[in-house]
Amino acid sequence: MGSAGGTVSGRTLSSGRYELEKFPLARGGMGEVWLGRDTKLDREIAVKFIRFPDGTRDDEHIRRFVRESRITARLEHPGVPAVYDVGVDDDGRPFLVMQRIRGISIADLVAEQGALPIGWAAAIAAQVCAVLAAAHRASLVHRDLKPSNLMLEPDGRVKVLDFGLAVAPTLADFSKITHTGQPLGTPAYMAPEQVEANLSSPATDLYALGCTLHEMLSGGHLFTGSTSYSVMSKQVKEQPPALRSLRAEVPPGLERLVLDLLEKKPQSRPASAEIVYDRLLPFVTDLGPLPGALGSPSAASPVRMYARVLSRVFAEMTGAPSRPVPKQPDASAPPVEIDSRPDRLNRSDLGRARSDAHELVRQARYSQAAEVLAEVAGPASRTFGGTDRDVVSLRFELANVLFEGGDYHRAAPAYRDLAVDLATAEDTQTDLLLRCRLQEATCHALTGQTSQALRQLNDLLQDERQAYGDEDPRTLELRRQIGLLQLGAGQRQAAEQTLSMLLADLKGLGNAANPSTSEIADLLTSLRRSR
Repeated sequence: MGSAGGTVSGRTLSSGRYELEKFPLARGGMGEVWLGRDTKLDREIAVKFIRFPDGTRDDEHIRRFVRESRITARLEHPGVPAVYDVGVDDDGRPFLVMQRIRGISIADLVAEQGALPIGWAAAIAAQVCAVLAAAHRASLVHRDLKPSNLMLEPDGRVKVLDFGLAVAPTLADFSKITHTGQPLGTPAYMAPEQVEANLSSPATDLYALGCTLHEMLSGGHLFTGSTSYSVMSKQVKEQPPALRSLRAEVPPGLERLVLDLLEKKPQSRPASAEIVYDRLLPFVTDLGPLPGALGSPSAASPVRMYARVLSRVFAEMTGAPSRPVPKQPDASAPPVEIDSRPDRLNRSDLGRARSDAHELVRQARYSQAAEVLAEVAGPASRTFGGTDRDVVSLRFELANVLFEGGDYHRAAPAYRDLAVDLATAEDTQTDLLLRCRLQEATCHALTGQTSQALRQLNDLLQDERQAYGDEDPRTLELRRQIGLLQLGAGQRQAAEQTLSMLLADLKGLGNAANPSTSEIADLLTSLRRSR
C-alpha cells in the first residue's frame, strides 16, 4: 500500500476519525485505495472503498460486503493486514479500514526486474500458501489472488491483500458479465470454474497461485489476449506453456508443481495449500538480494529475530521438522461446544437465546450469535429431546448462523446431525429435513468437496421430486445448482446437459420471462461459444 504519505485533505470519515490524503493511492475495477490516519489512535491506515457492480447503490451488495468483511477480520495471520473497521460513507459507498503496509507489490517487482530468482519465486509462493492454509481452514476463499494483491515488505515478509473484498458473485452477477462484458475477477488469474460458473473454492485460489508463480518464474502472464474474453477463453481451453521452454533453469519438480496447480479441473489440483507449501520448500534456496525491494540483511529485524526462535520451538522439542503438520477440520466433530450450561432449562431460556442471537445477527456478529445458541442447544436437546419443535428450531438457527458467518466446516455437521434426527422423528418435517440436506451439501461445495456435494445433491433431487414434484420451484432450483456445480467441477458435458434440460422444462412451464431462465440461457450460450 505504498510509499510515504502526502498532505491530508479536508475529507474525513466516521465523524472525523479517519483523515484521508488528497488523492487516492490506486484505482481499480473493485474500487479505490486511500492512505490516511486514524486520529483517535494516531496511526497510519489504508482505506479501501468498494465500487458497486453497476455504479449505483446496492443495499444487498453492502450487506454482503459488511458480512464478508467481518468474517475476514477474524483471520489472524502475520501474512494478512489487520482489518480495523468497516463502514459506509456519506455517499453510501462501503469502505474498509486496514493496516497500512509498506513495500512493493509482486506485480511491480516483476515489472521492474522481470523473472524473479527461482528461490525468491518459491519463497513468495510458500508464504502465500501459509496464508491460504489459514484462510481455507477458516472457510475463507480469496477469489482474486494475483501479483498486485501480494506485497513484499523490506524485511522479506509477504502480505496477502484484499481478502473478502471481492464479494462472492451470484448467478445474477454472471448475467451482468454477459451483458456488460465486465468480468467478476481478473482474467489473467481466473480459474476455469470462475470463468464458466463464477464458482470459487480453495482450489480456485490454488489455480490463481499457479498463474502467479508462473508469472514470477517467466516474467510474463500465463495467457494474454486482446480482450478479457480471449484471456478467459484460454484459461478454460488452452494448456499452459511449459515453464522450462521459457526458462530452462527452472527445476523439473517446480515446473511439475506449476502444471499441477494449473489443472483445468479443481479436483485435479493439489488437495491443499499445505501440500503445495511442502512441495515449494525444497526450492526456497539461494535467497540473494532483491535490489530496491529488501532492506539490508545486516540491519536488525525484530521480525526475523522472532521467527528464528519460533522456528526452533518444535524442532528442539521433538527433533521433527520445524513446521508442525496442521490439524485438518474433523467433519464428524460437533460444530461448537454445547455443554457449558446446566440441563435445568425452560422454554423461556430458549426464547431468550434466540432473541439475543437475532439481535447479534442483525449486527452481523455471527460468531457471538453462534455462541449464544450453542450454549443452550445441548442442554435443550437433553431436556426436551433433540426433535422437540422448539429445539429443532434452535438447532436449525444455530446451523444457519454458522453458515451465514462463513463457518462452513462447523455448519455442515450441524445440518447433518439435525437431518439425521429429523429422519427418525415421529413428527416428520419433510421441508426442513430436505433443507438441512441441501445446506449440508452446499457447505461441502463451498469448502471444495465437490464430488461429495454432487453425490448429496443428486440423492436429494430424487427425494425432492418425490416430495414436491418435477414442476416445483424448489426442485427446479436444485437442478440449476447441480448444473452449476457440475460446471465448476469441470464436468462441462454433464453441466450442459443438466442446464439444457432444465431450460427446456422452464420454457415448457411458461417461465421464459423468468430472470433465472434468461441467466441459464446466457450461461449455455457462453458454454457453447467456448467449445
